[in-house]
Amino acid sequence: MPPLSVLDLAPVAEGRRPGDALRNAVDLARQAEALGYRRYWMAEHHNMPGIASAATAVALAHVGAGTERIRIGAGGVMLPNHAPLVIAEQFGTLAALHPGRVDLGVGRAPGTDPRTAWALRRTLASDEDAFPQDVVELMDWFREPVPGQAVVATPGAGEAVEVWILGSSTFGAQLAAALGLPYAFASHFAPAQMMQALALYREQFRPSERLAKPHAMLGVHVVAAETDAEARFLFTSHQQALLNRRTGRPGTLPPPVEGFVERLDPHARAVIEASLGIVAVGGPATVRAELAAFVERTGADELIVTAQIFDHAARKRSYALLAEAAAEAMAA
Repeated sequence: MPPLSVLDLAPVAEGRRPGDALRNAVDLARQAEALGYRRYWMAEHHNMPGIASAATAVALAHVGAGTERIRIGAGGVMLPNHAPLVIAEQFGTLAALHPGRVDLGVGRAPGTDPRTAWALRRTLASDEDAFPQDVVELMDWFREPVPGQAVVATPGAGEAVEVWILGSSTFGAQLAAALGLPYAFASHFAPAQMMQALALYREQFRPSERLAKPHAMLGVHVVAAETDAEARFLFTSHQQALLNRRTGRPGTLPPPVEGFVERLDPHARAVIEASLGIVAVGGPATVRAELAAFVERTGADELIVTAQIFDHAARKRSYALLAEAAAEAMAA
């Protein structure tokens, strides 16, 4: 089993507030650190009532202050929403506060709807095709300044921030390969082009000063519990949230419902199935077997795991069971 990391969308459970979600994030990060997870990432999403990590750098500062060793990072920042200098300063500040621990995953999607994108940028004129140039500019802000440089990212310049390319298509894979950067694929919600993207990334990878050989991390939605039946029950929160979002009714994360999928009509079931990415749901043995098969198929260098579970204690238990299952797999 490859190293495990956490992707926390800071879920806002029904009846709770974003502050509750962010306090839970620190609690989960501390547990992940104690269990040996490698990274703890949060993601930029806007205008989504069930996700509290819109101000990603601020949320990560909160998590970083509550942990000591685990790497913290963005999975990711949607670069078209920001000037590269702003992101360099934000993550340079994180690196100054938490040296040697900061990752910055960047993507080219807006992370929201067009109306919210306009509210963020005051324009929709930003060009996704300029994403490669923006990434190069962003990395340049992290370099040591040269004599006579008129603008310097402070903090940012000279900070050791590990830059990743995120993607759900072959575009990001080719860019990560060309720049010699680690690559994270969003297989937890968009796996269609996963194998093609991985092949392109590995075939076209050019070693760089940042990375000597390709390193691919894949997203998986994991819900682990004591039994398969309990895990499937907990998973219904995510299934409900998917259906609500896809049918224009986004909201907070609902509590699980017994027999939820079985009561749906075929169309609603199809909507959920079309929205699901790579998932592993079940007791420890089931999850271990499914993840082992996934790693065997993909050759993933690392897995980043997300879990949209209504009850915070159950979510923590899921990550604990997964860590135990991974340790057993490595010892076998």
